[in-house]
This record gives sequence, structure tokens and C-alpha cells, in this order.
Amino acid sequence: MPAYIIVQVDISDPQQYEAYKKLTPDTVKAFGGKFVLRGNPVEALEGSWDHDRLVMLEFADKETARKWYYSKEYQAAKEIRESAAKAKFFLVES
Repeated sequence: MPAYIIVQVDISDPQQYEAYKKLTPDTVKAFGGKFVLRGNPVEALEGSWDHDRLVMLEFADKETARKWYYSKEYQAAKEIRESAAKAKFFLVES
């Protein structure tokens, strides 16, 4: 069953965040994942949205999504992201 990682991001250092964005796609691809969307700005049709960016990744299943998130390869990129942005990651199955 497909699984999705949904991420809300607030960027504090755009230049450093660009470095993170360059590293992440190869790590996602290595686990058979893909970007469903990488968007900003987000238009709130109901409620409010006060974040800089919304990202959605798709993986074959939750186990693979977790393996990607905790992988050595992604952890190196994550370290860069943590110095450039605050993010919340959510894992859901379809």
C-alpha cells in the first residue's frame, strides 16, 4: 500500500536550504520514492497556512518510507536542513 510523507517547512536560511534541496532527490530515488509535490506558496481554502513550503513524497509502503527517513544518506541531508529550516514530517498510508 503506498505511503506518503508530508512535510511542512519554515525556512530560516534560504541559501542553506537550497543545499539541502540539491541533496534530497537522490536519497528519495534510492529508496524508490518520488516527489508528488514541492510547493510554495500554498493557498488555504479553509483554515490557515502559515508555513513557507509543503512537500509530499510517495514510497511503496510505510516501511520503505521509514527506511528512507532513517537512512544514513538522508540523515546527512537532514543535518543541513536542520540548520536552515524547521520542519514537521508526517507519514500516512493511502
